[in-house]
Amino acid sequence: MAGSLVRGRVATCLVFLAFGTALGAWTARIPAIKHDLGLGDGQLSIGLLAFAAGAITGMQVVGRLVDRHRSTAVMVPAAIVEGVCLTFPALAVDVVSLAAALFAFGAVHGSLNIAMNAHAVEVQRAWGKPIMSSFHAVYSVGGFLGAAIGGLFAHSNLGPGVTFAAVGAGVAALALWAARWTLRLEAPRPTTNPGWNGTTAPGVVFLGILVFCCMVGEGAAADWSSVYLRESLGSAAGVAAAAYAAFSIMMVAGRLVGDRLAARLGPVNLVRGCGALAAAGLGIALLIGHPVAGVIGFGCLGAGLSCIAPQIFSHAGDRDPARAGQAIARVASVGYLGFLTGPLLIGAAAEAVGLPWALTIPAILAFFVTLTAAALRPRRVHAHA
Repeated sequence: MAGSLVRGRVATCLVFLAFGTALGAWTARIPAIKHDLGLGDGQLSIGLLAFAAGAITGMQVVGRLVDRHRSTAVMVPAAIVEGVCLTFPALAVDVVSLAAALFAFGAVHGSLNIAMNAHAVEVQRAWGKPIMSSFHAVYSVGGFLGAAIGGLFAHSNLGPGVTFAAVGAGVAALALWAARWTLRLEAPRPTTNPGWNGTTAPGVVFLGILVFCCMVGEGAAADWSSVYLRESLGSAAGVAAAAYAAFSIMMVAGRLVGDRLAARLGPVNLVRGCGALAAAGLGIALLIGHPVAGVIGFGCLGAGLSCIAPQIFSHAGDRDPARAGQAIARVASVGYLGFLTGPLLIGAAAEAVGLPWALTIPAILAFFVTLTAAALRPRRVHAHA
């Protein structure tokens, strides 16, 4: 059994790697797609909103499928289709066809997100100790890998179609490799907790709100960290870019050590400490108002947010293992709204009070996570005899 567990963990890592690589490659070639189709910012936004709408739709639909047919039956096919759907945006000829292509890609991407996280929870349960953060670290590495491949193809003057075909083939190959090693586990029994159906228990929505708080911070770092250092603090372009680089590097680093910290501290204390690090690091940096402090502050934000979502997904999936897909789908959907609306919220606040004050929003939300980390305390459940 030990050998099959190791292979099952590796298989899950391969799917997380494929998931991140596909998204990273798409993100890297967005400027080329925009240029090739002659799109304005508003038209591109329509396509990106279609991707988001597809992702949320896929998340909602696949939760029940995962619980009914098991995560393994959904995860591998979704990963293969992910590689295929990645090529669709390169076939678009206008904004309408691009929106349709991105809706399809987003739907599969959202479905894979739920299926692989549900399977990761199952593998972690069989493993007997925390390993969820390591899967999310592999996802982050995949994002870097996909972006690097996209950049390399762009530097070689190869179009998005060639990029997506190559990466899509790699994603499908990783999925087929994972299919051979995926762990097959006995289906969990449903709980008998009154009022709990996997999606509408009060705690599940609140877990989604906690992920929402974290995703606001991730979106703010992606869209506003460099702008803050460049325009608010007057730093050079290279220093400004270092802010998001620090955030990303510390996000990966935090996830690489997150499992050991979870085993030592427990999920509640880990999330509480991570939220405090994110809030204090960014908050103090904003008070100092110096470029070096800004880079360090966003690095602290990345390290602090790194372990929170993996712990929340683990807790959501373990509340009722027989309905883990539905619970994770609800949590992920609410959380994803934070990534979408966070940058808009920061931008609107910046118009009113200035960007430095607006960036206190992610710090305040991280502090809220610290105060409410007890929501991850394990609950006693009962299974049918």
